[in-house]
Amino acid sequence: MHQRVVDELGQRIVDGAWEPGDPLPVEGTLAAEIGVSRGVLREAVKSLVAKGMLRVRPRTGTRVLPPEQWNHLDPDVLRWKQAGDAAALLRDTSELRRIVEPAAARLAAERADPDHVRALYDALNAMETAATAPGRAGYVEADIAFHRALLDAGGNRLLGSLGRAVEIALEHSFVISTQTPGAVEHSLPGHRAIVQAVEAHDPRAAATAVLALIEAAEEEIARSPGLPDDPA
Repeated sequence: MHQRVVDELGQRIVDGAWEPGDPLPVEGTLAAEIGVSRGVLREAVKSLVAKGMLRVRPRTGTRVLPPEQWNHLDPDVLRWKQAGDAAALLRDTSELRRIVEPAAARLAAERADPDHVRALYDALNAMETAATAPGRAGYVEADIAFHRALLDAGGNRLLGSLGRAVEIALEHSFVISTQTPGAVEHSLPGHRAIVQAVEAHDPRAAATAVLALIEAAEEEIARSPGLPDDPA
């Protein structure tokens, strides 16, 4: 019940039902509209306050905060953005990958130990297996595991946590890109090039291979039949 109300209010905020600075409807009215008690509504509001989406103040009540103050790495916020503005989420994800992943690959090539390399090969093998399975079942999950292992291989715990925080955004991006004919087959050599560069402790080659993979994914997304409509 709690999560249902959080989802209901969060999705409305992302969809623009209330503008930044607008107050939420009176507690009793909103609770009755959603069909929950005031106590359940209050707990949901607390969750959205923690996500940076609402502010509660005496006299002024509960008001919507601007998107600049939201925690965009929060899994719930990512889900709501995916449902409300999928095209913008794809752009944000691609830009974040360009900023983070080449540098993460350099660190991985400098610091990865045999266990890290093994984790990368395991994820790559899972991708290759899934690529030949009916419906490519499990491919996206294996792809996410690969990129998680790459961020972990650098030995920077903040990078590792960042990777896990944006897995919903990565999943959304990979689901779209892999719908382009030939995308999966084309991406496997790029992933293997990353592993080989990390294993050879070649930071420049690792960063170059990751950037090439991201650029290819951007092209695949642009041609994907699953690309969401972009109002812009």
